[in-house]
Order: sequence, then structure tokens, then C-alpha cells
Amino acid sequence: MKTSLLHLNDEVAAALREGRAVVALESTIITHGMPYPANLETARGVGTVVRENGAVPATIAVVAGKIKVGLDDHELEQLAAAKDVVKASGRDLAAIMVGGGSAGTTVSATMRIAALAGIGIFATGGVGGVHRGAEATFDISADLTELGQTGTTVVCAGVKSILDMAKTLEYLETQRVPVIAYQSDDFPAFYTRSSGLKADHRLDTPEEIARAMLLHEQIGSGTGILVANPIPEVDALDPAFIDGTIAAAVAEAEQRGIGRKELTPFLLARINELSQGRSLKANIALVRNNAELAARIAVAHARLKRMAA
Repeated sequence: MKTSLLHLNDEVAAALREGRAVVALESTIITHGMPYPANLETARGVGTVVRENGAVPATIAVVAGKIKVGLDDHELEQLAAAKDVVKASGRDLAAIMVGGGSAGTTVSATMRIAALAGIGIFATGGVGGVHRGAEATFDISADLTELGQTGTTVVCAGVKSILDMAKTLEYLETQRVPVIAYQSDDFPAFYTRSSGLKADHRLDTPEEIARAMLLHEQIGSGTGILVANPIPEVDALDPAFIDGTIAAAVAEAEQRGIGRKELTPFLLARINELSQGRSLKANIALVRNNAELAARIAVAHARLKRMAA
């Protein structure tokens, strides 16, 4: 653990010292993924879900040039309301720290920081992936390459529906990243429970996933694990409706020349507008669902590690 680079709050530091369950949480969902105050309410709610399921939440962000692991409520509120916060992938961290800036951390940055802190599991909404038309643009999220080299388990609702899911799964295979669907044979599609594509593996309990984490590390695989947790059925959106909404948002982004880091925040905001808020409601539900599963896995993982010690 490279603690000189990190600023852990007291609760997270104590939990890690004592071998208790900790779940890392990213912050771009706060800074770029949802409007205020829904972003703050969601961040607070996700932290509560993690605690209710026996783990300690550790929201990760860069604040005034310092990497923070575990934000208190005041820091969460400041981050949620801030207008000058950038979006940081793993490659951006050093430059932002030198400049004294603040940033919401993406999946790739959060994975990297969690690994430095000694946190083995991380809950998010959806991971980045291969963008539609990547054969021409080469637009592939750094989340995928980070999964291929950083041993953090990421619990998500699949990849965002705005992406090319088939190509994303192919790329994850190339990166040697196991994709485990929770209680499903299908790979979920963020707002819907199935993408029509099969996951590599199915495991049905948090304990099984925790055992897979330990074995994956013992084998020396050197990669992360992607746990795909379908959105609860009651919160899922109609596939035809959301696919049409996404297609309209993607077409608008292309027409306006929006790409790179600006693309995903634009698409999520536009999809929420076009769906009259239904996509935001589904997003909040799936993030909470992922936090619950991640906490249960973290508790099982901590218990297995204590038994093995």
C-alpha cells in the first residue's frame, strides 16, 4: 500500500488494517454521471447500502491535488456541487495532482487507486468499453486495459448501452479478463437485464465470487475480474424503448461532433432528457444494486482471507 500517495480517511484506514470488508466507489458518477442533487443523493444512498451489507464505503476522488480514499459527507457535497471538477482516467492522475486540481475518478483511475490502497473490490454503474465505430475511431475505454493489468474486481451492470457490447466482450477476452454474470447466463446491458450475449461464466452467490477472487489472485493472473450484475427486473427499461433513445442520442452526438471524454457524459445526459428521466431512475437503481452485491462479496472475501491466514 503506497500510503504516501493516498489520503485515507480514518474509517477506511482502520477497516483495512483490521482486515474488514471495504468497497471502493468511483466519483465520476457524482461529477459527470448525474445532475445535482441526484448525484449527491445517490452517492449518500450507495454508501448507506454498502454499510447496511456489512462493508465500509470508500469513495475515491482527487481533491485539490490529493488522492482521497473515503470522502466524508461534507466532501461528497462539495464534489457533487462543484462546477470546475474534471474527469480523470488513470493516465490523468499525476498531471492533475501536480496542478492541484480536483477530479472525479473513472473506473480505470478508481481501480488503480483501490489497488494501491489494498481494496480488492469496487462497485460502479457500468464500465467503459469499445465505442460504436471504433474500427474507424479507435475509441476504446481505458477501463478495459486497466482491467487487463490491475487485479481489482469490478461489480457493474455490464457495459453502458451506448457501446458496442460484442466488441467489448471480445476485447476483454484479449485482455484475459474473466467476465462473471451474477445469477444469469446472459451479459446484462446496463438499463436492461440481457444484451443477447452470453457471459463467460455464471456464479450464483457472493461466496462463490469471493472464492474466485482469491483463486484468481493465487494463480497469478494479474488481471481484474468483471462481475456483471443485472439491473433488478422491476427497475429495468424496455429494450426497444431504450435502444431507440440511445440511437437518437448517438446520432445527435455524431452530428454535433462530440467525442472523446465529452461523449459519455453528453450521451447519458441526453438519454435522460429523451427518456424523461426514466434512464436516470434506472441508473440509480442499478448502482445501488451493484453496491449491495459488492459489499456482500467483500464481506465473504474478508472472511475467506481471515480463514486462510
